Amino acid sequence: MQINASFKGFPGHHGPVDLAHIGDQNWHILKGHLPFPLAVIKASAIAHNLKWMQDFCSKRKLDIAPHGKTTMSPELYKMQIDAGAWGISFATVFQAGLGIRNHVKRIIIANQVFQASDLDALSHLLETYSDVRVFFLVDSLAQLKQIETWRASSSSQQAFSVLIELGIDGKRTGCRDHETAMQLAREIKATQGLLLAGIECYEGALATCHHEHDQAAVAALMQRVQNLALACEKEDLFQCAEVLITAGGSAIFDLVAAHLQPQLSRPARGILRSGCYLTHDHVEYRKMLRCVGERLKLAETLKPALEVISSVQSCPEPGLALLSMGKRDVSYDMDLPVPIWQAALGDAAVSSVPAHWEIKALNDQHAYLHFNPQSPASEHPAVGQIIGSGISHPCTTFDKWRWMPIINDDYVVTSGISIHF
Repeated sequence: MQINASFKGFPGHHGPVDLAHIGDQNWHILKGHLPFPLAVIKASAIAHNLKWMQDFCSKRKLDIAPHGKTTMSPELYKMQIDAGAWGISFATVFQAGLGIRNHVKRIIIANQVFQASDLDALSHLLETYSDVRVFFLVDSLAQLKQIETWRASSSSQQAFSVLIELGIDGKRTGCRDHETAMQLAREIKATQGLLLAGIECYEGALATCHHEHDQAAVAALMQRVQNLALACEKEDLFQCAEVLITAGGSAIFDLVAAHLQPQLSRPARGILRSGCYLTHDHVEYRKMLRCVGERLKLAETLKPALEVISSVQSCPEPGLALLSMGKRDVSYDMDLPVPIWQAALGDAAVSSVPAHWEIKALNDQHAYLHFNPQSPASEHPAVGQIIGSGISHPCTTFDKWRWMPIINDDYVVTSGISIHF
């Protein structure tokens, strides 16, 4: 794949470069070799996070199928699988197609599949890539009816492996009670072309970072999963050699991890689906991982790897600087970005920013950096200065870019990734 001047963050005067040769260009971020704004990934933090999460799972005899919607990057999927991931999770058939075409062999679509066009596409993918296994979620008889209607008019003979989703009152999808889920399980077994392969839930909506609340809420949810799995086994409703039990967002995954291996008579595989762990962040998930660290008594957890770099383009009044990034470049759905380092063009290294610097607003292409005008002049931003910002919620930063350079700790570009939203 070639990266060229049609990609934001690529130098407009430079000819196309094959993604595999990005690291050969000798680009240095602090020397201005790439235009700002620019989203970058720190190689050392990625390597740490890959190992940390794989170790976390291995110690608990769990697998991980990290959520690929976070990055939509085949190069990062490969890193995760090479580090030991069982597979990759996705939210849609479109996203799953990206994974399948890029050599992902096991996929969980952690969502309901029911539209005829999606069933056509999934059937085609499974027929074309016969060595791929895909599992998707079901949570209602109405969804089964949609699938049966599609099958009645389709020539496809493709069978689908499905997981029953258990949900939480007032939250997202999923069966709300045991009897509804059991009725659905019985109907799946009676439906031609559907194979019940396990149970799924998503606990992330319960996260508050209050230990007692989170532990009790997750324990109750996972007890429902246990009860459903045992009941399905008792009635011989599973149609698979190995039952999948899967949960795990990126906030309180440690709490579900303790419950992902119900005691069944047949083999069962517990699978986490955390996605944001790979790049982590500087605000929301950093807060959540502090809580994970407290519960597990860990000195170190994940490291933030994703930064968005901009430059000061104007200081129009005392106490205000405008940065050359905005809503088109950085996430803002959970928290605004936070300035974390500064440098002058050509500096050999970055330095921390004053504590009084704060980004208080974003427009499409501008960030409003406020600072104390009474502070020493050396603590004031200056036009042309380079500012590195941490983000909150990596998913909605990745979706604003088509590529990102991977950098070393000296801000030298070592490689790159493609992004396919």
